[in-house]
Amino acid sequence: MNVLAALPLSTKSAEKITYENNKLHKRLCRQIGQAIGDFNMIEAGDKIMVCLSGGKDSYALLDILLTLRERAPIQFEIVAVNLDQKQPNFPAHILPAYLTQLGVPFHIENQDTYSIVKRVISEGKTTCSLCSRLRRGILYRVADELGANKIALGHHRDDILETFFLNMFFGAKIKAMPAKLQSDDGKHIVIRPMAYVKEEDTERYAEIKKFPIIPCDLCGSQENLQRKQIKGLMREWEKKFPGRVESIFSALSTVVPSHLMDRNLFNFADLNIDGNAKPEGDIAFDDEPCAPTSNTINIMPMTL
Repeated sequence: MNVLAALPLSTKSAEKITYENNKLHKRLCRQIGQAIGDFNMIEAGDKIMVCLSGGKDSYALLDILLTLRERAPIQFEIVAVNLDQKQPNFPAHILPAYLTQLGVPFHIENQDTYSIVKRVISEGKTTCSLCSRLRRGILYRVADELGANKIALGHHRDDILETFFLNMFFGAKIKAMPAKLQSDDGKHIVIRPMAYVKEEDTERYAEIKKFPIIPCDLCGSQENLQRKQIKGLMREWEKKFPGRVESIFSALSTVVPSHLMDRNLFNFADLNIDGNAKPEGDIAFDDEPCAPTSNTINIMPMTL
C-alpha cells in the first residue's frame, strides 16, 4: 500500500511543499557552491563582507553562505554589512535584530547618501548610477576598516543578463557583471556567488524563509527604469520560448573573439595565409547556430 496515498490530502500537500522547499535549498547550495568553485571565489582565511541591503537576494546570499561555511573544508569568516542611506521611513531596527538573532557579526554604516542623490539628480531622472557609485566607495572603505578582503554582492543570473542587455542596447558594449573581479581601488576582490541562481528561485526562497524584506525608496520606487523594461522582456521571452534565457546566459561563458569585431581582443590585422588548420573552427561559412523547429521562427519585437 502506498503510505503517501493513504495520508489525508492536507498532510500530502504539506509533505509535497516540504519536499519542494528542501529541493530549492539544495539547488541554491549547489549553484552557489559551483560558482564559488568555478571562479575560486573563497579561499582559506578569507574574511567575506556580505553586503546586506534588506532585499531578497542579499538575504538569500547570506543564508546560503552560512550553510556552506558549515560544510566547507576550509575556514573563512563572514561579516554582514548594511549601508543605512537614511532613506525616509527606513526601518533601522530590522537588520540589527535579524542579524543578532542569527548570531552573525555585523556592521551598520550610517551615511546620508539619500540626500546627496536627491539633491544632485533632477526629479524624474534615474538615480541608480550616482547611488551605486556612492555606495561602492563607502563599502570599499568599510571593507578596509573591517579587514575584509572579499566583498560579496547578491547579484543573480538575471541581474547579470539584464546588465548585458542594458550595455548592448543602450551603451553599445558587450559587457555584463563578472562573477569575480578586482575592485576599482585594486585592494579587494568583489564576488557574486549567486551568478548561477535564477531570480525566481530567490523570490520563492525569500517567501519560504520569511526574510524581513526592506523596500528601497530610491531605485525601487522608479517605475520606468530601463532595467525593468529589460526584465519584462526577458520574462516574456522565457514564457513564450522556454530555455532562451538560459541559452543566452550560457553564451556569456562561450565567447569566440575571432568571430566578433573587437580588434583589441583578436588580432585581425595580422591574419595571413599560413596553411594551418584553425582548431577553434574558424571556417569560411559557419553552420546555422540552430535549426528551426518549424518553417518559421518567431522573434518577438522589442519595445524599450
